[in-house]
Amino acid sequence: MAASNSSPSPRNPELRNDKINNKWIIFSPARSKRPSDFKSKSPVSDPTQPQTHVCPFCIGHEHECAPEIFRVCDDSDPNRWRIRVIQNLYPALSRDINPHDPPDSLECGVITGFGFHDVVIESPTHPIHLSDLPGSGVGEVVMAYKKRVLQIAAFDSVKYVQVFKNHGASAGASMSHSHSQIIALPIVPPSVSSRLKATKEYFEKTGRCILCEAPQKELLIHESKHFLSVVPYAASYAFEMWIIPRQHSIHFHDIDKDKADDLGSILKLMLKKMASQLNYPPYNFMIHTSPLHLDNSYLSSSHWFLQIVPQLSVLAGFEIATECHINPVFPEDAAMILREVHVEDTDNILREIHVEDG
Repeated sequence: MAASNSSPSPRNPELRNDKINNKWIIFSPARSKRPSDFKSKSPVSDPTQPQTHVCPFCIGHEHECAPEIFRVCDDSDPNRWRIRVIQNLYPALSRDINPHDPPDSLECGVITGFGFHDVVIESPTHPIHLSDLPGSGVGEVVMAYKKRVLQIAAFDSVKYVQVFKNHGASAGASMSHSHSQIIALPIVPPSVSSRLKATKEYFEKTGRCILCEAPQKELLIHESKHFLSVVPYAASYAFEMWIIPRQHSIHFHDIDKDKADDLGSILKLMLKKMASQLNYPPYNFMIHTSPLHLDNSYLSSSHWFLQIVPQLSVLAGFEIATECHINPVFPEDAAMILREVHVEDTDNILREIHVEDG
């Protein structure tokens, strides 16, 4: 289907069942203009503008941050880092609590707030966004996620690890310097349990993993060696994208360097397409993986994926009350537009930014 400047044919509202997350989505095209006109009204500010404040995430200000966990350094200069993983200065959970101290009663609905909350600083220089890095550089960030998840997985009390990125203030980012976060929980979140149950039920009915199935051609954005990028059939959000491993894979942290570099390249491409088409919107991405200690009965049906959500609107009362989202853009239209967005390959033309140490 070719892109057109004319208005699309009128379409009736439609409800679609999200079989992976076990919920219903309303598609209501009357609530939007042309899908191609859907732009962010609050784009993320240009990070290349002069800084008006000192940023603790910038190189030379490491002493202003919470304790460092590890860093990835230049091969030629071990004192110059490319990625730092640090503790969050204001953690949601505490790593210093004994996970077995009271209160610890699921029956009473309360357990000790033990857990980890870390920050991954993706670049030493303030002007660089994650999508400005070369694909291999994004892959290096992915491998830093993996390393930290494996470290956390050594703690028996940790049940689930969530890797996520908030980009832009309205997407939840309190720092403009490019970073992502990792939170490790002593419980499996209900949304994860619901997803596991729904995908298992699909497998039991069909004998197939739902995320291993080939997507509809109309929903496909891009294919790489190891991954597919799609707009999900029942997308909760306008221009939502998923990046899915081609081969059945249960845990994100099983990724190897080759696959991490490939994921880095396709993630960079999707972020560039989204920025170009939607006016540099705030966004979130989340890696939806399986619980660390997964029952064998879920091994054939659980499949990790990465979800990208541009923040183009806010949830209203109906959506908060029912968890039934209203999406003004049909997934097929969103996928077509994103497929046709051309972005320049910046892997080899990323401008050098010279930063004084200290």
